[in-house]
Amino acid sequence: MTTIYPAIDLKDGSCVRLYKGEMDQVTVYSDSPADQAQTFVDAGAKWLHIVDLNGAFAGEPVNRQPVEDILKSTGVPVQLGGGIRDLATMQMWLDAGVSRLILGTLALRDPELVKQACTEFPGRIAVGIDAKGGYVAVEGWGEVSTLTTVDMGRRFEDAGVVALIHTDIDRDGTLSGVNAEASAEIARAVSIPVIASGGVRDVQDIIKVRATGVLEGVITGKALYNESLTIEEALRAASQ
Repeated sequence: MTTIYPAIDLKDGSCVRLYKGEMDQVTVYSDSPADQAQTFVDAGAKWLHIVDLNGAFAGEPVNRQPVEDILKSTGVPVQLGGGIRDLATMQMWLDAGVSRLILGTLALRDPELVKQACTEFPGRIAVGIDAKGGYVAVEGWGEVSTLTTVDMGRRFEDAGVVALIHTDIDRDGTLSGVNAEASAEIARAVSIPVIASGGVRDVQDIIKVRATGVLEGVITGKALYNESLTIEEALRAASQ
């Protein structure tokens, strides 16, 4: 079964969606992220995907309170990314109840620290591979590196990373369709489970991800908020 991860992106304490990762192209969907999270859980979601957008740019947690509110109210596992740059921050979030931490910028800048984190927090570390044109982007997607997405994934083979989260930035928030092929390319190159993200429009994208046969899950945000996809539809398609 393909895991469905409803996305809750946090900016200035609100639940938002960006267009292609641009902080100045933002739509606010809820001033109560905890209520939004509960709506997803009530519809059947078994996981939540949360990103501290301010934190991703600041390099440290910014939206701590809304994350903690979600953790307290929903009771489902949460994977969290954005602004996690050191072991102390990782420990803080894990102590708060986050199930899985997503390391993106740190994975490019300091892969050895990520590997250390996998040792210190076994089963709790995922790596975010945010891509523009097949190359890894970091610092809140503001900087594109010369490292390919596949090479980024291979860097953490046998490190203990529990998942790779591949986001096609050029599709994120556009409802233009998920890039399942690019995510699957990474999945076929490594033994680490891969989650696809960016551009999900409707139930056909869930079917497309499932049909690859190699992707563990898919993250969807704007399609849920715009109601071109429901949690119930996604879960049905994921389990067929």
